[in-house]
Amino acid sequence: MRFQDAARDARAIVYAGIQADPLVARAADLLADATLEQRVLARAVMNGESADPGTWRAMFPTLFGAGSGSEVSERARSEGILDASLAVADRGEQVRSQVRGALVEAVTSRLLARRAGAAVRRERRILFDGVPSEIHPYDVTVERPGSPEAYDCKWGARGINADVLHQLDDARLHAADEEERLAVALVVFDAARSCRVRLDRQTAPHVLTRLITLETLDDLAAGAAG
Repeated sequence: MRFQDAARDARAIVYAGIQADPLVARAADLLADATLEQRVLARAVMNGESADPGTWRAMFPTLFGAGSGSEVSERARSEGILDASLAVADRGEQVRSQVRGALVEAVTSRLLARRAGAAVRRERRILFDGVPSEIHPYDVTVERPGSPEAYDCKWGARGINADVLHQLDDARLHAADEEERLAVALVVFDAARSCRVRLDRQTAPHVLTRLITLETLDDLAAGAAG
């Protein structure tokens, strides 16, 4: 089993531009340290059309209330998340979708790097002897000898489909054929309940694919995929 950079085709070049957007980095930095409630705020704002900030503050009063000390710091983070999320919502539908996808990958990378450091890579293919390589790369990988990991990242539960599940499970099985253990996981910036409902409708194998949702994002910094 070995890792390889994704082919520099037209899709990769366009998406690299999206990934390099300063807005993606700004939002990812904020969301990597956010609370669950702040991440729910970000998802709600980025899913809709741009609205007056006051409307969102009224909908999430506990994030923007008066306070002191650490509460002031958290309120400032909430304001930063709201500002960045509104900037994403202002993008056209197609661009907004791409930015959100890149954002989930960026947050995932930041959290994984807290335990795996420089071993975390983006947009990498996994190659196995005698097995045709996948066209699409894995969004995020941890490339450490003896404990590699592969992650696919989705903005919402609707992104969970048979192709994604097969790609992850097939990689795990091919690694096992080479007597290596590859931990695989699906990271979805959505509520666990929505993801579970979606998974229950899938017949593709996923029992050994770990699911990371809004509620468990911080687990990425604490332990391996499974």
